[in-house]
Formats: sequence, structure tokens, C-alpha cells
Amino acid sequence: MLNYIWVGMIICGVLWGLITGRMDQVTEAVISSSEEGIKLSIVLAGVMCLWSGLMKIAQKGGLVNAITRVSRDIFRGLFTKIPDRHPAIGAIVLSFTANFLGLGNAATPLGIKAMESLQTLNDKKDTASDDMILFMVINASCLQFIPTNVIALRDAAGSQDAAGILPHVWISSLISTVAAIVLFFVFKRLEKGRKTA
Repeated sequence: MLNYIWVGMIICGVLWGLITGRMDQVTEAVISSSEEGIKLSIVLAGVMCLWSGLMKIAQKGGLVNAITRVSRDIFRGLFTKIPDRHPAIGAIVLSFTANFLGLGNAATPLGIKAMESLQTLNDKKDTASDDMILFMVINASCLQFIPTNVIALRDAAGSQDAAGILPHVWISSLISTVAAIVLFFVFKRLEKGRKTA
């Protein structure tokens, strides 16, 4: 659907340029925006390579395992149906760590791996389990410490203080994550109450 919207907007822009006799401006805008898009892609690719490499080093160096051990109790309290030492916990921690560092693109394959691990524990294969839903809710709220992509975008756009958004990101992402977890348990309790009524 989104593709149709974008195509429709492009066609409307070109037609409006033809109608108003400003086709030269449309052509100039297309060329300049294409150039900016390529530059931005290179900047983002560099940032993604850097942080993905650092994540790989952290994983091979044992940092991720250390984070997993430290955070295991927190995740065990949230994801109550995952047994001890199940690979799902490690996959969940990796996905959350990537999101925490602002690497949404790197977090996607890790999130898929976590969902696959959680699916192995799911009794109803055609319905998401509570742990799967909670994982998606926390992932969508996107708790971040270093919003890498946003900082790179701001820097590429010429921001004087690209990292100046950090305190705002910390506060807003913490609030959204806490709200997501609280609402998950509220709706879970409401659903239990409806089933028992």
C-alpha cells in the first residue's frame, strides 16, 4: 500500500510540474535529491558497518554473554515461560542490545531469531504466545541508549550538535518501554478476567 502512495505522490509532483510549467525545477529536485540519497546511504552504511562490527566483537569477546548473565534475572521475571539456559534468552538479549545501541537494521535478524526460538516453546503454533507478544511490545517501544542511526542522519543533515538529542531519547524511550510493559500486563490481566467471567 505504501508503494502505491509513494508512486502516486511522485506522479502528482511530475504532473503538477508539467501543469505549472516548472518541469526544470522538478528535474533539478530529482537530481539533487538522488545525490543526497546516495550520500546519506553511504553515511548510514558506514555507521551500520561500524556498529555491526562492534556488536560482533562484543559477541565473540564474551561481552554479550556477560550482559546476558547480568540481565538473565530481569528477563526471567518478564518472560516467565522460558526455561533456564534456553537459547531464546540469548537471542532476546542480543536483539534488545542491538536496539539499545540504535541499530534497528541489525536488530531485525536478531529479533527474527528470537521469535523463532520463542516459537519452539509455543504450544499453539498458529497463535503468538504471551512471551512472543511481550517481546514484540518491548521491541516496538525501542529502549535506546545510543540512537546511532538518528545521530548519523542529524550529522549528515548538518546538525551542529548531532548527539544533543541523547537525554530526550533516554527519557522518551524509557517512558515508552515502561508504558509498553505495564500495558501488556494490564491487558493480560483483563483477558484473564474475561475468560474467568
